[in-house]
Amino acid sequence: MKWVLIIFILLVWVIMNISFAFADGKDLRSQIMIYGGRTFKGMQDPEYISYDLALRDYLVKQINKRYGLTLDPKTYSGFDLLEIEALLRCKKTTEPLDAFLKMFPKRP
Repeated sequence: MKWVLIIFILLVWVIMNISFAFADGKDLRSQIMIYGGRTFKGMQDPEYISYDLALRDYLVKQINKRYGLTLDPKTYSGFDLLEIEALLRCKKTTEPLDAFLKMFPKRP
């Protein structure tokens, strides 16, 4: 009975630590997922603007992590960054990146 109690306490402790680790609201992916299934009134909608900013930050970090390419989130829209990531997945290692990045309009 003593061992069952010890195992139960350890199990509860592990579960609580895991839940606290994932409860951090600063995770960029969770910030993007809260907009799932929503529709926006337009590009000037404040919710769309906050969604686009969260999407840009997340994608810039993912592209930097996976491909070592540093991009400015203010330069490209969220959808441009999605396309850039898709092209980076498909491009050959011998192809230059500049040719891909020239296809996307840059914002001032």
